[in-house]
Amino acid sequence: MTQDLSSPPGPPAGDPGADPGDVPAESAADRKHGTDWVVFGVGAGLAVIFVAWGVIGTESLSAASSAMLSGVIRGGGWGFILAATGFVVFALWLAFSRFGRIRLGRDDEQPEFRTVSWIAMMFSAGMGIGLMFYGVAEPLSFFTEPPPGSVVPGDQVGALNTAMATSLFHWTLHPWAIYAVVGLAIAYSTFRKGRRQLISSAFIPLIGEKAANGVIGRIIDIIAIFATIFGSAASLGLGALQIGGGLDATGFLPGAGNEVLVPLIIVLTAAFVLSAVSGVAKGIQWLSNINMVLAGILALFVFVVGPTVIILDLLPTAVGAYFGDFAEMVGRTEATGGAAMLDWLSSWTVFYWAWWISWTPFVGMFLAKISRGRTIRQFVGGVILVPSLVSLVWFSIFGGTAITQQQAGLNPAAADTETQLFAVLQAYPWATFTGLLVMILVAIFFVSGADAASIVTGTLSQRGTDEPSKWVVIFWGSVMGAVAIIMLLVGGEDALSGLQSLTILVAAPFVVIMVFLCIAFMRDLNHDPVILRERKGLEVMEQAIDHGTDKHGEDFYLHVQAFPTTRARQRATGETTGPTYAEVYGVQDPFSTGETPAVPSDPEEARARARSVPKDDDPSGTEVVDTGPGSRAEAAGRPSADRE
Repeated sequence: MTQDLSSPPGPPAGDPGADPGDVPAESAADRKHGTDWVVFGVGAGLAVIFVAWGVIGTESLSAASSAMLSGVIRGGGWGFILAATGFVVFALWLAFSRFGRIRLGRDDEQPEFRTVSWIAMMFSAGMGIGLMFYGVAEPLSFFTEPPPGSVVPGDQVGALNTAMATSLFHWTLHPWAIYAVVGLAIAYSTFRKGRRQLISSAFIPLIGEKAANGVIGRIIDIIAIFATIFGSAASLGLGALQIGGGLDATGFLPGAGNEVLVPLIIVLTAAFVLSAVSGVAKGIQWLSNINMVLAGILALFVFVVGPTVIILDLLPTAVGAYFGDFAEMVGRTEATGGAAMLDWLSSWTVFYWAWWISWTPFVGMFLAKISRGRTIRQFVGGVILVPSLVSLVWFSIFGGTAITQQQAGLNPAAADTETQLFAVLQAYPWATFTGLLVMILVAIFFVSGADAASIVTGTLSQRGTDEPSKWVVIFWGSVMGAVAIIMLLVGGEDALSGLQSLTILVAAPFVVIMVFLCIAFMRDLNHDPVILRERKGLEVMEQAIDHGTDKHGEDFYLHVQAFPTTRARQRATGETTGPTYAEVYGVQDPFSTGETPAVPSDPEEARARARSVPKDDDPSGTEVVDTGPGSRAEAAGRPSADRE
């Protein structure tokens, strides 16, 4: 039986998929929730061991992570840099290629969420906390201390251009392309091919269904769970640091340290767990829409009361600097700047690429979950271009304002990284109110991002179920909060370094998984019904033209009409001209068995069979060339004008 090329069905509405044959017998409750006890048990056990190590031996964990980080950065930092740029090229190529029109679902399926809500949800889950934390801190840092060797000392114009270009380099095309690659692969595998909503399922074209459902697939999913936990925990730690800095800067709680941050993480963890168990539509969508409005209000306020004209000038300046310095930024390695560049990369670019990559399992799966019914081109356009534009505006407003204040002598760079945004707001009216608004925004971003992460880890540990059990979501949410606390404690006085170090270490193996995921995804796309139809159409058209040229030279035309299956049907419908499919190819009528007929792969064979069929009494001299299921093409001779 040949596959129907019209459009494959989506996944079953109920059961997320049959259990693999090598899984032991489970109880009725386990089958209902689809819990994979191997994935859940190993992932949970390793996470608990890490938390226990952090509680019992914080210093030893810190020393071990620092030693491993040094080896990863020196030996594999180039891999992060090269892979991230490769994902950008791959994602954009997919969008502009013939694969871009393939829909993530049935051919006639429409998007599940409105575009505005879709963008709000993906942006909030993708990098909300990061923009709040680094919107001021990063451009200001690069302006006062540019990357090694990039700017001549004292050149403020060059420092400004480098600051904006490097900030956009870290926050526009690269991170969202990394998300898009994983999101596309999962959405296609789930909604187009009807597989389980698992990262391992997207590897079926590469390793086979048995391996994807067996040991190899479970290893992939366990690594994805770990990357999700640590990537999310890093964001939670950043959020807690910034809220603590806000409590200090606004005077609500001066000198807030870990004794404040730890209880804060516990409270916010409880909040996002409650949000997660409420479901995507009720929890994440509601919070995301609220946060987009509040973030827009904050940005508009700073734009109006801040250096408005300079901010507007920065928009084209930043874009020009980004593309002008792109090749240099992509090529930054230890070879271009020595040990100083290596240290800088580990604190910034490599950390960012690792952070984005560690987020890809949960952001990618979350993007897939909310993007059903969109085409690959729509997905890439929405996931890469729209957030990149928002990041450009965000960094121009907040980064431009901070740099302007620094040039004016207000020196917001003197504040700690987590309090620099509050220091910038102190120069304008209603500083207490805007500082409180920032803390509310960070808290909601904290909740909505971790909300999505806990649902996705639940999905990974329950065989791709669309709605994981509440107890699983609660467990993974609690683990993320605990890991965030440990990561802060491991960093000691410089809590940010602890977050960065552990994020890079956990993301390293997932880089390799993402590279192979791209290969598996391409194998899937090359066998998509849309591509097969296009390929078959080109093949058949070439056969028809070759046949017409052989018989009539350049004086012929092509005509397509229904292909009768039997002489009985021809007599019944009155359509008696032309041979049947069986007569052309000398085979049994495939329509009678329900199979989809196909043109022989050898064009010479097709033409030979067509020539062997006698023409009907048709004055036009029409001869039939098969074009595939249910149709035929006719190459008809046409007298030239001089012969007439």
